[in-house]
Amino acid sequence: MGNTCRYVVNALGKGGETYYTQCKDKQELKKWIADNQDKLIMDELKITDKNQNPLLKLLGIKKFY
Repeated sequence: MGNTCRYVVNALGKGGETYYTQCKDKQELKKWIADNQDKLIMDELKITDKNQNPLLKLLGIKKFY
């Protein structure tokens, strides 16, 4: 049984807080963002998809929403 998270979220809060969380699917990711949107600086939100194709990672193509 390995690590079951797919998305890793790094975010910066409005008060200088740093947020780090892991989500197992897109629905959980969207729920976390919606719940914490008022606390986050949305321009500083970084989401990493662990299952993304390596070629797409090299090209910098991101598709989350």
